[in-house]
Amino acid sequence: MKIIGVFKIPLQTFASKHTISIMLYSMTGFGREEASVGHYQIIAEVKSLNGKQSDINARLAPALRPYEHEIRSLVNTQLQRGTIEVNISVKQDGVSKPMSINTQLAKSYYKGMQAIAQELGLNQEHILATLMTLPEVVAPDQEMLKEQDWNAIKKIIDQSVQNLKQHRQIEGASLQQDLENCIANIENSLMEILPFEPLRIERLRAKINSSMEEWVATANIDKNRLEQEMIYYIEKIDFSEEKIRLTQHCNYFKEILHNEEEVKGKKLGFVLQEVGREINTLGSKANDADIQKIIVGMKDQLEKAKEQVLNVL
Repeated sequence: MKIIGVFKIPLQTFASKHTISIMLYSMTGFGREEASVGHYQIIAEVKSLNGKQSDINARLAPALRPYEHEIRSLVNTQLQRGTIEVNISVKQDGVSKPMSINTQLAKSYYKGMQAIAQELGLNQEHILATLMTLPEVVAPDQEMLKEQDWNAIKKIIDQSVQNLKQHRQIEGASLQQDLENCIANIENSLMEILPFEPLRIERLRAKINSSMEEWVATANIDKNRLEQEMIYYIEKIDFSEEKIRLTQHCNYFKEILHNEEEVKGKKLGFVLQEVGREINTLGSKANDADIQKIIVGMKDQLEKAKEQVLNVL
């Protein structure tokens, strides 16, 4: 097997410019491998895009059709998920190719062409030459691949898949950086809320006192009952548990992001759903304009993370 040309991505060059560890794989990628096997010229190209499951569309040379199931199994095992296109061409180099004529199809074409020529009074002298150019009338005989040739071609297909995975890894590094930034921004926003918490409680207390003094005479106010009501409302808007759970979800997201598991896009998506629930609850309990502004920023980062996770394997 002689290598003619290989599509490779300089991963080492990329890694030298990026200090993060690559733990994430994108669903998008492209891999190509070209080589000669005996008197065959093989070109294998594999492309993948986003997809919830594994969906493989294979366009194979006729000589490879008997091996389609094995090719699909090889690609599916390696790539696991995504909308995948596989294009493999097999051409013969410098070897005469035996031809076959589909006689029955040629006769069918001839009868139709002759009838049209007679009806229109056309010259039938060149019907045969035209007939030979019609689809599938003349075709090269497809010889069966030798076992050793198929094994060599299978290695070329596998290498094109490995090249695609390398491309996915590089795309994954960019996705990982973006997702880490989004989660870090959410965590930072959560810390920005802390200074506003005592102020909103004081404002609530002042609002209740003002309302009571406006509608009820001060002498008639039951101080104990008033304190109980204030405790009730303060507990109602307390979001300490939501902050704890949000922190836990963010930590779990980062833990998944850095584990060695290859397929993790769906799991990351589920964790982001939980992050979203806690952020929404924080917003509903905020009762403070300054905190609401921070919550809006957190939601913006969450949506960015959700969009990126859709691209993760």
